[in-house]
Amino acid sequence: MSVKWWRRVALDIVHEVESNVMPLFGDPRASKTIAISPSGDETKLIDKIAEDSILAKLRKLGINIVSEEIGSINQGSKYTALVDPLDGSYNFISGIPFFAISVAIFEENQPIYAFIYEPITDRLFEGIPGKGAYLNGEKIRVREPIEKPAISFYTRGEGIEILNHVKRTRTLGAIALELAYLAMGALDGVVDIRRYVRPTDIAAGVIIAREAGALVKDSNGNDIVVSFSATEKLDIIAVNSQELLQTILSSIKR
Repeated sequence: MSVKWWRRVALDIVHEVESNVMPLFGDPRASKTIAISPSGDETKLIDKIAEDSILAKLRKLGINIVSEEIGSINQGSKYTALVDPLDGSYNFISGIPFFAISVAIFEENQPIYAFIYEPITDRLFEGIPGKGAYLNGEKIRVREPIEKPAISFYTRGEGIEILNHVKRTRTLGAIALELAYLAMGALDGVVDIRRYVRPTDIAAGVIIAREAGALVKDSNGNDIVVSFSATEKLDIIAVNSQELLQTILSSIKR
């Protein structure tokens, strides 16, 4: 299965989500709780609609699927898709235009393709291991380090010293999309040290950010290894420079 083939799958998924999900943007009905996900979070109506739209396409391929709301589906394939059907579902429900679809494809344990689609701006981010990161077909790269960086920062109080070393912080509420923004040079770092994000939340973003030149580590400074789990909880530190990485690791001092 070539990259072009997977891109066609991505565009099919984008079409399904545009048709089935976007009509509920900002609609209070989207927030109805209908289930509890395998990780213990509430599954909202819009999460289920988004997941069903994506899984309808992926199931037909006969591949394994790990998705935020339904958990794991093993179809005995050498291919596995890690899916966040709606990254930033709170934003979607609230009418805040910052959310995305996030899908990463692995062959055995190796990533081969990832995409993040931002419906409001019609931006398709792609990561192709060994070939780079792309935005709507154009190659992208993290921006050059600056003296006072801007980062997305999630914490429950730990690492507040980081604020002394950056110019701006953001908490935009859609971690995969924030990693894509790092990849295109809109942010210098994405930091979540709450032990909160799951592999499905970050798989596509990790691939895209790394292909754009980002360093992606855990809170101990080790490379993030994405597992095929819908329940594991992780920290993530993704940055555009070794210097910023060291600043953040020194600030949290685990």
